[in-house]
Amino acid sequence: MILAEFYQSEGTLGGFRVSGHAGFADSGQDIVCAAVTSACMLAANIITDGFHIKAKAQAEDNVMLCIAKAPDERTHAVLDMLMQQLETIREEYPGTIKISFSEV
Repeated sequence: MILAEFYQSEGTLGGFRVSGHAGFADSGQDIVCAAVTSACMLAANIITDGFHIKAKAQAEDNVMLCIAKAPDERTHAVLDMLMQQLETIREEYPGTIKISFSEV
């Protein structure tokens, strides 16, 4: 299962950590993993390269992370859209993604 954790402070989304595998298909053939990876990379790139917001961003095997140093409404909007996309994927492919929120 893919675990997607969103970090928020006082209602403002400021980062995410996504890890694991969906288990929908064999490694390299899993369309759920590919969709989640693509959505997360796009969100991180918009935050860091599009809006030039300073953030810790990294992608390693099975883990993607993006945490803005000073989250603002733009960061929140991008992460809210990422969350909605992951919810859409989860609805289409039940049992593949778990979404949680942590107050930081």
